[in-house]
Amino acid sequence: MSWCSSFRGSKFRHVFGKPATREHSYDGVPITHSVHDNHYCSANPCFIAVVTECTAGGGFLVLPIHHTGRVVPQHPRVCGHRGRVLDVKWNPFDDYSIASCSEDCTVKIWDIPAFGLQQNLTKARKTLVGHSRRVAIIEWHPTAQNLLLSSAYDYKV
Repeated sequence: MSWCSSFRGSKFRHVFGKPATREHSYDGVPITHSVHDNHYCSANPCFIAVVTECTAGGGFLVLPIHHTGRVVPQHPRVCGHRGRVLDVKWNPFDDYSIASCSEDCTVKIWDIPAFGLQQNLTKARKTLVGHSRRVAIIEWHPTAQNLLLSSAYDYKV
């Protein structure tokens, strides 16, 4: 019995990726450098949310999926936190609801208009306060509606 006969080769060994063209990608997005243990973006069937570098607090961009190309620096943001935003997650049951957590010890839930942001969004639907140190990670429950988990540097969930 030979060594090669007991292992099957990969079906994908000759598959190569191709980068998207400029008209099918996003350009000019100021991505944050302050995200620690989590992702700096989140996507759903309608929008992409990207945590950005901001002065005076934290914010993130919400870009429609079909709106590709160059993102202008003055693009409207979701900017209601007093500290840097560390994580964003879309609600799996509502494509127009997103949660964000920040270094200001809060978790905020935002309602995004169906046509996207036309101006800066500073008023959250709900602000959740319960942590004494920065909130690092948030996650929506995949099968139970309106259940959100947050974890912070105060060792509490």
